[in-house]
Amino acid sequence: MAEAGINVYEIRPGIIETDMTGPVKAKYDKLILEDGITPIRRWGQPIDVAKAVVAIATDLLPFSTGQVIHVDGGFHLRRL
Repeated sequence: MAEAGINVYEIRPGIIETDMTGPVKAKYDKLILEDGITPIRRWGQPIDVAKAVVAIATDLLPFSTGQVIHVDGGFHLRRL
């Protein structure tokens, strides 16, 4: 697709605070805030995902393609 001038990205949201995650809020509050399940100790917000989309849509990554963009507070990182 890059040869046609189309860059491709995959956005992988993590634990995002939405109406859908409302029923598990107490469980994930503990995992995020106390247990540190993510290095960035806060819930992801819809605006966090939106900013990744904006970066792609406004061509802020013109020399990147085929990339996974994790919007997950570092949840995907392997820890020792």
